[in-house]
Amino acid sequence: MSESIKYLLDESRLPRFWYNLCADLPKALPPVLHPGTHQPVGPDDLAPLFPMALIAQEVSTEREIEIPGPVRDVYRQWRPTPLYRARRLEAALQTPARIYYKYEGVSPAGSHKPNTAVAQAFYNKEAGVKKLVTETGAGQWGSSLAFAGALFGLEVQVFMVRVSYDQKPYRRALMETYGARCVASPSTETQSGRAILARNPSHSGSLGIAISEAVEVAAQRDDTKYALGSVLNHVLLHQSVIGQEAIAQLEMAGDYPDVIVGCTGGGSNFAGIVTPFLGAQLRGGRKVRIVAVEPSACPSLTRGRYAYDFGDTAHLTPLTKMHTLGSTFTPPGFHAGGLRYHGMAPLVSHLKALDLIEAVAHPQLAVFDAGVQFARAEGIVPAPEANHAVKGAIDEAIRCREEGVARTILFNLCGHGHFDMQAYIDYFAGKLTDQAYDEKELAMALAGLPAVAEAA
Repeated sequence: MSESIKYLLDESRLPRFWYNLCADLPKALPPVLHPGTHQPVGPDDLAPLFPMALIAQEVSTEREIEIPGPVRDVYRQWRPTPLYRARRLEAALQTPARIYYKYEGVSPAGSHKPNTAVAQAFYNKEAGVKKLVTETGAGQWGSSLAFAGALFGLEVQVFMVRVSYDQKPYRRALMETYGARCVASPSTETQSGRAILARNPSHSGSLGIAISEAVEVAAQRDDTKYALGSVLNHVLLHQSVIGQEAIAQLEMAGDYPDVIVGCTGGGSNFAGIVTPFLGAQLRGGRKVRIVAVEPSACPSLTRGRYAYDFGDTAHLTPLTKMHTLGSTFTPPGFHAGGLRYHGMAPLVSHLKALDLIEAVAHPQLAVFDAGVQFARAEGIVPAPEANHAVKGAIDEAIRCREEGVARTILFNLCGHGHFDMQAYIDYFAGKLTDQAYDEKELAMALAGLPAVAEAA
C-alpha cells in the first residue's frame, strides 16, 4: 500500500518564501538582450508586458522572496501537496530503490501551474491590471490562469495551440468554466496569427506562435498584461514551493534523494522540484544527481543549441540564451502538449551548460507504457507530460535493480491525466504512434538563430 507523507495544512508547514536559485549559482545567468540593440534589457523594456513586481523578481538575486499573504491564503486550498512512497510500483519493478513522488495534481486545476498563476494574478491585480493574456499548450497553464483570474477578478484570454485545442476539449471547457476566453492558435485575431494562416491555413500551431499572439494583444492596451506559465525566472521562482515542501516531507520520512527526476518542456515543474535541493548542494550540502526527461519529438535539451533566441515565432520578445530548436520550429502534434516548446528555460539551460543536470529524451509510446504501469500500481493516472517523469523514474529504479543498489529516487508528478483520457483511449486502441520531427525543418530553424556576438 502506498504511503502518504502529507503534513498538516497549518501556518508552520506552508512555505513563507519562494527560493531563488540565482543567489547560489556558481556563474550568473547570461543577460536578456534587446532584439534590436543586443544590449541587456532594462525594466522599461519589460514594462509593457509585466507589472514591476514581477520584473523585479525576474532579475532578483535574493535567496528568499516573501510570498504575499493573499497568495499564501489561496495556496492553503491545496498546499502542501502530498509526497507518496510508491511501494506498489517498487514491488512491481522488483527494485531495491525507494521511489517517492510529489503529487501536484491535487490543485484545483489539476497541475503545478496554479503555484505561479495565483502569484501572477495577485501582482497584476495590485498593479491595477484589468486583463491577462496568455498562451497554453495542453491547457494546464491556461486553466490555471483562468482559475487565478477568477479569484482576483481579472479578465483572461488564452491562445491555445490548435492541435491541443482540438485534442483536449475538456481543458478548453475548464477554462471557460472559470470565465476565460479560449481561442485556437494560430487565429485570425492577431497580425501574427493571420500571417501564419496565410502561409498555411491548416497550421497545427505551436507554443511559439501562441506566445506571439498573446504578446501582440497584451502590448496593445495599457490595462492588459501578458502572463507566462513557464520559462522565465519569476515563474520558476514561484514553483520552488514544490521542492521546499519535498525537503521537509522527506526529512519527516528520514530519507533524502540520490536522484531527482522531472519532465521538461519549458522548465517550470522541473525547476520547482529541483532548485531547492540543488541550492542546498551548492551551499555545501549533499550532492544529488538530477535528470531532466523530455520528449524525443521536441528535444530542446538533448538536440537544441545553447544560444540566444526569441521566445516566440513572430520575434516580438527579447532574446534569451537557452537550449533552443529555433523559434520557427514546429514540433509534431504528440499528446504531451505542455512539452511542445522550442526552447528551454534560461535557468534550466544554464544548469545543463554547467553540467549540474543531465537530460534524456524518450518517444511517446515508451512514456505512455510507463504511465499505464504507474497507474496500475499507484492508482493515479498521470498527465501525458508527467508520464515522462514516470518513465525517467522507472528507468532509474530498473538501474538500481540491475546494479543491486538501493538508491532513493524522487520525481515530480506534475499533474493528473483526467482531461487527457483521449490520449489513453488512442494508446489502448493502437492509434498512438511515436512521432518524429522533421530534421530539415530543425536545420532550417537553427540556421535562422539570431547572430549575437559572443561577448554579449
